[in-house]
Amino acid sequence: MAAATVVPVAYQQGSPAAPEWLNKGDNAWQMISATLVGMQGMPGLVILYAGLVKKKWALNSAFMALYAFAAVMPCWVLWAYKMSFGHQLLPFWGKAGLAVSQDFLIPQTILPSTDYKNVSAAQPLYPTSTMVFFQFAFAAVTVILLAGSVLGRMSIKAWMVFVPLWITFSYSVGAFSIWGGGFLFQWGIMDYSGGYVVHLASGAAGFTAAYWVGPRLKEDRENFAPNNLLLALAGAGILWMGWTGFNGGDPFTANVDSSLAVLNTHICAATSLLAWTCWDVLFFKKPSVIGAIQGMITGLVCITPAAGLVQGWAALVMGLASGSIPWYTMMCLSKKLPLLQKVDDTLGVLHTHAVAGTLGGALTGLFAHPYLSGLFLVVPNSKGAFYGTRGGIQFLKQLAGAGFVIGWNVLVTSIILCVIKLLIPLRMTDEELKVGDDAAHGEQAYALAGQGQKENSTMISGNHDSVELQYPYV
Repeated sequence: MAAATVVPVAYQQGSPAAPEWLNKGDNAWQMISATLVGMQGMPGLVILYAGLVKKKWALNSAFMALYAFAAVMPCWVLWAYKMSFGHQLLPFWGKAGLAVSQDFLIPQTILPSTDYKNVSAAQPLYPTSTMVFFQFAFAAVTVILLAGSVLGRMSIKAWMVFVPLWITFSYSVGAFSIWGGGFLFQWGIMDYSGGYVVHLASGAAGFTAAYWVGPRLKEDRENFAPNNLLLALAGAGILWMGWTGFNGGDPFTANVDSSLAVLNTHICAATSLLAWTCWDVLFFKKPSVIGAIQGMITGLVCITPAAGLVQGWAALVMGLASGSIPWYTMMCLSKKLPLLQKVDDTLGVLHTHAVAGTLGGALTGLFAHPYLSGLFLVVPNSKGAFYGTRGGIQFLKQLAGAGFVIGWNVLVTSIILCVIKLLIPLRMTDEELKVGDDAAHGEQAYALAGQGQKENSTMISGNHDSVELQYPYV
């Protein structure tokens, strides 16, 4: 006689650990997607930044990304998640609240209520804790992307204060307005996975922050050769593959639209990389590794607001556009416009994220397919201009939505930095800037001298020359 199969209580259908509404496949995919997005920030952007900057800034740049990734989490669960996806306080702002209680995290995720009748089609079949983790990863990546504009001179102490303030007063507003049921969502703005909420916001805020913080030293701005391009390529690879979760997780289920979004993401990224490389060869006679990374990023950013809303041919067209227009603004226009010459945007975040994000949002207004939009969006009659006269209105709405995101981020980022400036200098001193990592952290990224001991460096006067951190494993 066969032994009876004993099913643990925790896994019986309808039990508290596996309620009837839970779809384990969707939950698993969403948690994997959240992890992929998180890995884009840590370690993806951490090592991308560490490799792209000058040697003396490798550690500081990596730490700015690492700190931001950690600092967002307590803000997110204590107040910012509900500001982004909770009840409305203002048409563009949600009410702050805790997202750490068991009673909130274990029940099924309920998306913010809207006026649209088919909202139930988008209700996720997994607990709120999965959604909180997934959306945390987006918030963390956004502020890390912003950091790319101010690498190589921003005071680490000012950065430590800036991160929680920006997440609270800037990111949460964009997230609520477009994703959380706010006025831009009600108006019908399309942003499938963050072309506006993440990339346009980080690009606009990063450029604004670069203006207020001020430029790097002249010698750094004129000669800022990457210290380790192979390391940068590794970070870029993590960023690219992590985008599978970035766009593939935003239908909130493992469905047909999710698969299409993943494929479109990689079509656009590859096409954009190739287009950017071709322009480099045509104008500069050599393919650039840094250029290829930039083209990859602009392709990923451009497809993000459209990933599950457009057909494959449109992803190809968007890849050609994202490998060409941001290339022109970065390589040509930035050398002509006085404002772009004045503001020291270290890694060109304005071009790779703000320009590419705006481009992607606008092209979504052209190419969004009515049937594909119906698989995901709860906004009725969503379609691009290519699919009817009313679609032309959608294109104009997309541009207006971009205008709000840009305006809010410029305004709020400026206010935050001006307030911080009253208490903490935004920029390191020129003496500190000459030293780099050792002045900011008392540490160096690479020990190249002798048997691994720290290189001799010209230290500055003050507290830095007498402080050296000691760890038991060093």
